[in-house]
Amino acid sequence: MHALDPRARALLTWLRVIGWPSLAERTPAQARRDFRLLTAATSRTPSGVRVRYGSIPGAAGRLPVRWYTPRTGRAPRPLLVWFHGGGFVVGDLFTADGTARSLADRSGAVVLSVGYRLAPEHDCLAAVDDAWAALNWAATHAGELGADPARLVVGGESAGATLSALVAQRARPGGPALGLQVLVCPATDLALGRLAILSGGAAPLLDRDVLDWFSGHFFAGHDPADPCLSPGRAADVAGVAPALILTADWDLLRDDGEAYAARLDAAGVAVDHARYPGQIHGFLAMDRIFPAARRAQDRVATAVAAVGPVATPAVADTTPSNAARWDGPAAEQATLTRELWLRTPIYGAATAATTLLEHHAQRLARLTRSLPLIMTDPADGEPSAPTLGGPR
Repeated sequence: MHALDPRARALLTWLRVIGWPSLAERTPAQARRDFRLLTAATSRTPSGVRVRYGSIPGAAGRLPVRWYTPRTGRAPRPLLVWFHGGGFVVGDLFTADGTARSLADRSGAVVLSVGYRLAPEHDCLAAVDDAWAALNWAATHAGELGADPARLVVGGESAGATLSALVAQRARPGGPALGLQVLVCPATDLALGRLAILSGGAAPLLDRDVLDWFSGHFFAGHDPADPCLSPGRAADVAGVAPALILTADWDLLRDDGEAYAARLDAAGVAVDHARYPGQIHGFLAMDRIFPAARRAQDRVATAVAAVGPVATPAVADTTPSNAARWDGPAAEQATLTRELWLRTPIYGAATAATTLLEHHAQRLARLTRSLPLIMTDPADGEPSAPTLGGPR
């Protein structure tokens, strides 16, 4: 294990100095806002792609999607279906935007970034069902996106990597024919049975408290060891698509991802695995500050671009009710304007100030509520009055 990347150390030190709260201390709504802010501050948004905003049919209603097409190169291209990270509780198309843009720009592939239902508002299996519906839609509508249906790839980061592994398993046999699955910092055992032991016990950003917070919001009575949620618990992994698996040195999920890579390899699946020295969970999206993130994006892009055609691509679906619905120019401009504002220093500073004020106010409220307990005399259970001059 290598030393923590100096840039990561600087980021974490800055967050600690200003008193930035852990996700484990936030409500889901607050955590989502914090995650968007952190993503906007640490990710780049390459401009060399065309982006359309819209929706496709999902398992239970429409799913928001973004369609990224490189401005250079020629169709048909590979199609990468990308699922964002965020522990199944936070994250959205905005937080995945920079990564999706970069992968499309670097690979020359079409990228379809998919939003899915999140916990705790929805059952944990909803995200899996949405991911499966999205993959099937992409397989039968690739031609409409300017992509080759015979060069289909699924991928994601963190929770998105978990979903990618799950749908890659479900796709064999009889499902969409996949040329590759890309798993970045995946969680394949949601029972957390393979957490890495990190130097000094530190787990930057994604520590055990945060993992437990995600679990508390996500499972809602479901067994985390269920193979329908934990791809690493599947009875058999033979026959799944070839895999590119990236892990990070300073990530509690490191050993889990590497164990899954080893298991796929033992089952005869072609696996390309790389561990990124000194990196933290979620580093792939932090390409504004981590050169390693840009190298990792290049590695993913190269693998996606190299995917050859599979023998049996899906038959195109021309059913009108299954068609994508794309935003018009006015709606697209509204989205662009809103997201440009979310990336401005003014918005970032104001939102960070709000987060810090909320957090410190909540800590003060908890301290105030605990004062009666602190002042209780254990001898008689009554609050002890403070005295001047010490005990008599």
